[in-house]
Amino acid sequence: MEALLKNILEDSRRFIKEGAVANYIPELAKANADNFGVCVLSNDNQRYCLGDYNVPFTIQSIIKPIILLMALTDTDIARVRALVGVEATGKPFDAFNYSDQALTGEHINPMINTGAIALCTLIRGRSYEEKFSRLLEMTKIITDNPTLEIDEKVYLSEKNTGNKNRALAYMLKAYNMIDADVEEVVDFYFRVCSIKVNCVDLANIAFLLANHGENQKTGERIFSAQYAKYVNAVLMTCGMYDGSGEFALKVGIPAKSGVGGGIMAVAPNRMGIGVYSPALDKKGNSVAGIKALEGLSKTLDLSIF
Repeated sequence: MEALLKNILEDSRRFIKEGAVANYIPELAKANADNFGVCVLSNDNQRYCLGDYNVPFTIQSIIKPIILLMALTDTDIARVRALVGVEATGKPFDAFNYSDQALTGEHINPMINTGAIALCTLIRGRSYEEKFSRLLEMTKIITDNPTLEIDEKVYLSEKNTGNKNRALAYMLKAYNMIDADVEEVVDFYFRVCSIKVNCVDLANIAFLLANHGENQKTGERIFSAQYAKYVNAVLMTCGMYDGSGEFALKVGIPAKSGVGGGIMAVAPNRMGIGVYSPALDKKGNSVAGIKALEGLSKTLDLSIF
C-alpha cells in the first residue's frame, strides 16, 4: 500500500499546476500550493500516510457532514428532511439562484452553504457558544483528535469577508426557513469551518462513516448506522459540489471536499481516506486530490458501482 500511495502521489502531483489556492478568504490564499498528502485507514487496522499528511489546514466544508450528523442526532430524519432536501443542485456551493419560485427545502441540500447554514439552527444548545462547544466535541470524537481547535486567523478572515454567506442566511430567513439571529448563525458557521485538521483527521472521519458509525478500535457506537447511511448517500450525490456526478463516474465513493484543500473519502466497509492539496479547480475541489483518489479507486476497485 505504501508503494502504491507513493506512486499515486508522484503521478498526481503534476496536476497541482492546473489549480489555484482559494483567495476569496484572504487567509486561505496563504496556503502552500505544493503541499500534498494522503492518509488511508483500512479495515485490517492498518494506517498508511505519505507526503504532507500532518500539515494542518482548515476543515471548511468538510464540516458539513458533521453538521448533518449533529442535526440528525439532535432532531431526526423527518425534521432534517423538512428543512433541506437531498438532491444535487447542479450549481456552485454558494449559489443564490436555486429556483425561479419561492425558496424551499427541496431546492437545497446539506452539502452546500445554504443547506449547512440552515442545519446549524437544528443543533441543540441554549446559545450558539454551547452549540459550538457540542459540535467541536463531537468533531474531536469523530476524528479521534482531542486537541482540535479553530484557526483564529482564518475564522476572523472569514468573518470579515463572508458577506455572501450572510446573504444566504438572510435569504433563508426571508423565506421563513430559519427563525434565528442571522449574525449568530453565520458566526457559528464561520467558526466551525475554521477548525484545523490534517489528513489523519479526515481519514478518521471517513473511516467511521465507512463503518456506519462504529469505532473499530473500541466497538463503541458513535452515531447510528441509519444516520451514517443517510450521510454517505448525501455525500455520494452532493459531496463534491457541482462536480459530484463526474466524481461518481471516476471515483465512485462518497466524499466531501473543502476549499481548504482537503477531501474526505469513504470506501464503505473497507477504508477511510483523507487527502490534502490546496490547489483547487473552478468548482472548489482539490485538483491533485481528485486525481489521487481516481488512482486509488481504479487500482483498488473502490467504486461502489
